[in-house]
Amino acid sequence: MKAVRVHAFGGLEAMIYEEVPRPIPGAGQVLVKVAAAGVGPWDLWVRSGRSVLPQPLPLTLGADLSGVVEATGAGVTNFAPGSAIYGATNARFTGAYAEYAIADASMIAERAIALGDVEAASVPVIACTALQMVFEHAGVDAGQTVVVIGGAGNVGAYAVQLALLAGAQVVAIGRAHELDRIAATGAVAVEAGTAIPERFMGAADAVIDTVGGDSLADAFAWLRTGGVLVSSVAEPDQELARRHKVRAQFMLVAVTTHKLIQLADLFAAGDLQARVGAVLELSDARRAHAMIEAGTAPPGKLVLVP
Repeated sequence: MKAVRVHAFGGLEAMIYEEVPRPIPGAGQVLVKVAAAGVGPWDLWVRSGRSVLPQPLPLTLGADLSGVVEATGAGVTNFAPGSAIYGATNARFTGAYAEYAIADASMIAERAIALGDVEAASVPVIACTALQMVFEHAGVDAGQTVVVIGGAGNVGAYAVQLALLAGAQVVAIGRAHELDRIAATGAVAVEAGTAIPERFMGAADAVIDTVGGDSLADAFAWLRTGGVLVSSVAEPDQELARRHKVRAQFMLVAVTTHKLIQLADLFAAGDLQARVGAVLELSDARRAHAMIEAGTAPPGKLVLVP
């Protein structure tokens, strides 16, 4: 089979499109005939050796995927050959840029019936991240006020949708060219680098940060006493958190079958909308990484198809 491999960490040149043996699923795993694989910034971290997780070499890049189960390993009872699935490969986020991939059965689910393969491959990591941030960590509920930093980004756009779905009032911060798209969701759109409306200062129940940087420090002033700041990018300043009497935390995503089923139900009900930015051939994976590095990727998730 063909796969995009890394034999030594580095730049775009480290990505090699080559022939490799088809893998065999072990206990608790499935072999997936890949229909599409999502591309995320974490793939660039793995490629360049900046992943926070150990990454033995050589490795195949990629985590997000959709496709059909080809074979199952020992102990897998909830999937069978022919099952259409989506999800992530494993806890190291590797293996999906290939014609066939191994996935942990605990990190995949039946593909959302409302999504095609390309859309489904765009969903798992970013939507699970947003789901955790909004509900598991921030505990967003109806009637609350939520500020989303990076509200037009891949994770942020899902966070906005989920918070609105929960019945919260949402303020979403984005760049100037993103404001119309943010406003169309029903959120209050605020340009990055400008002050949020006065009525929201010190009134937010939760801040969802997907950007980091200066906005992360500014966010403490937006929260009410007892509010919560959740970042998927950086560890918030705990001294500022104590001073403002709020809870602040960094979180890492956990893609699970349960979360993917929740998301599939929301897509089926029409409550969530997926957004694909561009679709490229698997052999063109270097171009996808180059687009992310240069900031030239279109809005939405990049997806590779074998």
